[in-house]
This record gives sequence, structure tokens and C-alpha cells, in this order.
Amino acid sequence: MNTNLPAWQPPENFIPLPSALPGITVFAPRPKEKPSGAPQIFKCPQCGASTKFDVASGGVACEHCGYTTATQAQTVGLQAQAMEFTLETLSKSALGWGVARRELHCNACGADMAIPEKALSATCPFCASNHVNLREAPADQLRPRFLIPFKIQPQATRGMSQKWLGQGWYHPDELGASAIVDRFTGIYLPFWTFSAKITSDWKAEVGYETQVRYYDDDDKTWKTRTEIDWRWENGRVKVDISNLLVCGSLHISEKLVKQLQPFNLNELVNYAPDFLAGWQAQTYDRTLPKAWEQGKAEMREQAKNACYQTIESAHIRNFNMTADFAEESWRYTLLPVYVAAYKFDNKVYQVMINGQTGAIAGQKPVAWWKIWLAIAAMLSPGICLGLVGLPLLMAGGIGLIPLAFSLVFFILGLVAALALYRKAVAAEAL
Repeated sequence: MNTNLPAWQPPENFIPLPSALPGITVFAPRPKEKPSGAPQIFKCPQCGASTKFDVASGGVACEHCGYTTATQAQTVGLQAQAMEFTLETLSKSALGWGVARRELHCNACGADMAIPEKALSATCPFCASNHVNLREAPADQLRPRFLIPFKIQPQATRGMSQKWLGQGWYHPDELGASAIVDRFTGIYLPFWTFSAKITSDWKAEVGYETQVRYYDDDDKTWKTRTEIDWRWENGRVKVDISNLLVCGSLHISEKLVKQLQPFNLNELVNYAPDFLAGWQAQTYDRTLPKAWEQGKAEMREQAKNACYQTIESAHIRNFNMTADFAEESWRYTLLPVYVAAYKFDNKVYQVMINGQTGAIAGQKPVAWWKIWLAIAAMLSPGICLGLVGLPLLMAGGIGLIPLAFSLVFFILGLVAALALYRKAVAAEAL
């Protein structure tokens, strides 16, 4: 036996695999590696400084030497390709941001934001907390496929917020007199868009008003009264719902997000890392399955309203509906929002501006002494008339007339006071 023969070597690009038999080594071809999509780092080719996506020019610009380059992204609008709910579409989706970024984590509210590689930030834009730390941005999340670029210039946000803060008589006078919101942070917020075709079968008791004549023994006259004739009815309604937005962030008030809408999805463009240069972007913490559950609930409500609209009566009871979903699809997109948190009387309030349309939503403190004075003024006419009418009634005079007017004015004032109170509470609530 020739012991000088060279040791056997596996063919090129073959790797060992686990074997079920002891002492036996199994080799197989090395799997083809997928392109890693190495993150881009945005540097100015002229001076080497960091670059940023510039809203005015619509491209990446260097604030140091003035170099600009256009962003190569195609506007797709509502024709943006939707994904089906299959494991195949998820497995083919790219991961990570496609650009070198770190993650800012707020220890106070728990928000996570992907920030540029060399960005320095010490304050959370959602809660104004300074208890933040930096860590590596996760690379295992789905990469957005579409976004809407910022249209509102960053320098315009200060004036817009100051004007908005000055609106409303029941807020503190000093609120609009000084620019409390010093700085807005432009953030691409994660959104899921859902579309589906819904077939709704409903069944309910529907009441129809009928006029019935009857004889009143007390008055010895014929009168008419309204009665409800209840009947079981059913029907089928088909509803097509497209581009329902569900925010992928759990740290944003859904109430404020609804007030910022609508976004013009006709301006959706294909995602490119260039748009994130110098801007923050929040990672989603409401996953696709969780967002879809919320989206389905909102779609069912829309389908329910569509069923109600087909019923030719306002009297409905024992309503029941089944909804069958078909052709469900989704997109993961980024939408532009300016976010700021400001403090007033040791309380934190949040303001957001739609970075595409300029719509503003947020919290504003209320001068409650103004509210109580207004409520007192609304109730005083009814109370005063009651104080006048009651002695006259007890004295045997014509007190019934002012008492009747006092009751009417008191009820009207109470309704107006409750509406004002609810509006004031909503101004401070998230």
C-alpha cells in the first residue's frame, strides 16, 4: 500500500455537512450566497463631509461645499406593487435599511429611531426625555419598499407650529406669544398599507314606522300614534378597500396620526437609502400580523357601515354580519412626519406636522379658568331666570313662564358647556 499518496481533498466549493453515521464525513456544494446589500455611507465626493437629503433640491446635498446629486428613485404612486400574505413574499423581502445607521433608544418611552451614522442626539423627539442611548440598528427587520419624501422645509416648521399654538381662545395667552417648540425632528415613520375585497352578509331586525289611528277614551277623540313594525331582513354588500394606513409605531398616538391624514399616496416613490441621508427613521414595533389584525378590524367597521347604508330605516336591532376577505395585500412604506415634544408648566406635550401636506396635530395646554368662566356664563341665564320665576310661582304670580324659559336656557347652556369641556379635554389628551 502506497502511503505517500496525497490526502483526499473535497472538490472546490464543497463543504462538510453533519452526518448521521459516526466516522463518515459528508460533503455538499457550498450554497450560493445572496448579495449582502452592504450599507451605503453617504460621503461628499468633493470634500469628504457627510451629506444629507435636501428637501429643496430633492437630492443628496453637502452643506459643506454645496455639492448636490439627484436621487434616482422612480415615482410609482398608487401603482406601487403590493405584497401578498405568503411566506414566499416575506422570504424575498430585503432586510435592514440598506444604509449605515445606528439606533437611538429612549429609556423613558421606549421609542427606537434609526439615525445617521455620525448623528448626535441627546433628546427623544417623542417625549422630550434626555435618557437615551445609542446602539446598533437591527438588520433583521423588513426593508421598506416605498416612501414619500419630505416636501415641507425644516425651517418652515417653527413658524407653522407657532401659528398653530396661538389658535384657540381657551389656551394660555403666552402659548402663542413665544415659540415654545424650538426644534422639530424630521422622521420617516413606518406605515403598513392594506387592501382587500370584502363580501359582507348581514341579517338584522329592521323597524318601519307606521301610523296607527286609535280612539282615546279620555278625550273622546280619534288620535294617531307611531308604531314600529319589526321585520327580519338580510342582504349582501361587497366593499373594496384600498391603501388603508396602519402606523407601525407603538410610540405614536393613533389619534394624532389620524389627524395628520390623508397622505397623498400618489407621490409614493421606490425606496432608496439616499432619502434617509441625514434624516431619522423609526423602526416598526407593530409587526405585520399585529398591524393586519388592526387593519381587518377597521375594514370590518367600514363594511358594517356600508351594510347599514343599504338598510332603508334608522330602526335596526340584533344586527349580525359575517365578512369574507379576499385578495388581501400589503405594503411597508415610510411616510414623512416632523415630531416635537415641548414642556409647559412641567408637563410634556407632543406636536406633529405632516411632512408632505403641512397638516398639524398635537396637544395644547388649556387655561382651565377660562373654561370654567365660559361654562358659568353659559349656565347663568337659565339659573337667573329660575331664581326669578321660583319666588313668583310661590307668591302665586306668573312664575311658570320664567321657569319654563329658565329650563330651556339651562338645557341649552348645559349642552354647550359639555361640548366645550369635551373639546378642552381632547386638546390635552393623546
